[in-house]
Amino acid sequence: MSAHDELLAAFTALLQRVQREAPELLAELHHRFEVIATAARAPSVTAADEPWHGLIGSSPPMLALRERIEKFAPANAPVLITGESGTGKERVAHALHALSRRAGKPFVAENCAAIPETLLESVLFGHKKGAFTGAIKDHPGHFLYADGGTIFLDEIGEMRMPMQSKLLRTLQEGEVRAVGDAKTRKVDVRVIAATNQNLEANVKAGRFREDLYFRLNVLRLEPVPLRERGHDIVVMARRFLAEAAAKAGRNLVLSPACEQALLAAKWPGNVRQLQNEMQRLAALADGPLVEPGELSADVRGT
Repeated sequence: MSAHDELLAAFTALLQRVQREAPELLAELHHRFEVIATAARAPSVTAADEPWHGLIGSSPPMLALRERIEKFAPANAPVLITGESGTGKERVAHALHALSRRAGKPFVAENCAAIPETLLESVLFGHKKGAFTGAIKDHPGHFLYADGGTIFLDEIGEMRMPMQSKLLRTLQEGEVRAVGDAKTRKVDVRVIAATNQNLEANVKAGRFREDLYFRLNVLRLEPVPLRERGHDIVVMARRFLAEAAAKAGRNLVLSPACEQALLAAKWPGNVRQLQNEMQRLAALADGPLVEPGELSADVRGT
């Protein structure tokens, strides 16, 4: 008798015993068997599915993005990353830095929409002690911190015109002037900017400087929306759920029907929304097998 036949015989005997001695456990036993069978049917993780510099997925759009990142990384030219919110633009910026000649130098990130306009100049370019109320000591600013490395300016489309002019000067001259300082300092920084806005439309509307746009738009990358990435959705969902469930001390598996529902979803919030959904399931799903009905209404489209 083969090992497979022995296992089948043992399982059949177990079912018969449960049916005789504890028939009320049959439903639970069947459910747990489905969990094991689902996990066994799941495709094994391939090398292509492993994270690549923080980016997950091996769909054709992701492989094309990786190829462009590898091509752009060694250059010193600015990079503009566009696309919908939640598509992983900062992770793309990190990958560009990690594969560049600047990898051993600092990577400094700032969200231009998160800093009040009156403070953004100080945050980026620094200030001298006493330059304004609350400036109790010199502050070098992000550009000096990132000297020799990379600065990532997220939500660049939110930057106001006066600040755009100062950033343009830095890109043109390779120098910064701290608030309250008469002197300029040379910096060697690669700028990577990101936005979910249509900068071309903003230029036409007079909300974004055309000269700054051309300075930033030397090399361009656009991560595709999650809904266009096919099986990557399932690969990421499994990974995110496993991570979140482990933190919650649970063992959860997506059913085949649930994975199909994830593939059919629209994902307006992209990767960020998918990760949040898996964290929600880790907290609320009955488990251990997660069914489509446990997905949030936004994902199910109801």
